[in-house]
Amino acid sequence: MKEYAIGVDIGGTTVKLGLFDRQGQVLEKWEIPTVKEDQGSHILPDIAAAVKDRMASRGLTKDEILGVGVGAPGPVDTEGTVYKAVNLGWDVFNIPQVLQAQLDLPVKAANDANVAAFGEMWQGGGKGHANIVAVTLGTGVGGGIIVNGSILTGATGAGGEIGHIHIEDNEPDPCGCQNHGCLEQYASATGVVRLARRRLAQDQEPSILRSRSELSAKAVWDAVKAEDRVAVQIAKQFGEYLGKGLAAVAAVVNPEVFVIGGGVSKAGEILFDYIRPAYEKYVFHGCRNARFALATLGNDAGIFGAAGLIINE
Repeated sequence: MKEYAIGVDIGGTTVKLGLFDRQGQVLEKWEIPTVKEDQGSHILPDIAAAVKDRMASRGLTKDEILGVGVGAPGPVDTEGTVYKAVNLGWDVFNIPQVLQAQLDLPVKAANDANVAAFGEMWQGGGKGHANIVAVTLGTGVGGGIIVNGSILTGATGAGGEIGHIHIEDNEPDPCGCQNHGCLEQYASATGVVRLARRRLAQDQEPSILRSRSELSAKAVWDAVKAEDRVAVQIAKQFGEYLGKGLAAVAAVVNPEVFVIGGGVSKAGEILFDYIRPAYEKYVFHGCRNARFALATLGNDAGIFGAAGLIINE
């Protein structure tokens, strides 16, 4: 009887792995280093070895394993073909094809942000809903869109890149993607700091942020909670950008819930006090009732979602 699935989340520094039962309970988690030398050619063999070692230590046979799900950085299409993962050194190839040959187990692969979104839908902040948009507010703004229980992948795996929605015409600085005025330039952790620096440079209005030797998104949101007037203005600007961007997403995919995760989300539900008013101002009336929820799986969302690809097939 096939009772278990393995979820794999490939990161730039470590590969996270998890053993799950059919009910979606994680039984064990472990990590291996991401060896990026030689154009990342060691990564999948290392994953195969780690899976085989854990199966052997637990006395599991291939007949007991449903399969292995993989979340990988970069665009990944519905067949599991990755269209270059620059930070891993990968070019274009089919992940399941390579890993299946080494494991002799079914393998499914998808983009890591999409996989994390699937995890949050299945066992996290979006549980109980089949239509969600997961938004990760970290160094950048990541996105994953689930429609009717399935990942919205797009033609080349680039669906859900909501951080690169154009939101501001008058932005002098380039985004990491080399466009100007992308959502992540304002709604990410680095974006919040950008907004704060610009606001503090406008005048000399008193603010506890001025005493900070180093600005951070956390410092801004702590100041908001302390009702610092300048910080509140920064939060309103953040909310205006993100609410407007999510209203545009809603008009296309009509989610039941937006699940907000990433480092910025540690500020808590106070974020929604600033996102929702802008969202309601810009959103199409048929999408107005979407809920906002915090992500609950944290760094485990990737392994949950990867296992979920297999268990929910």
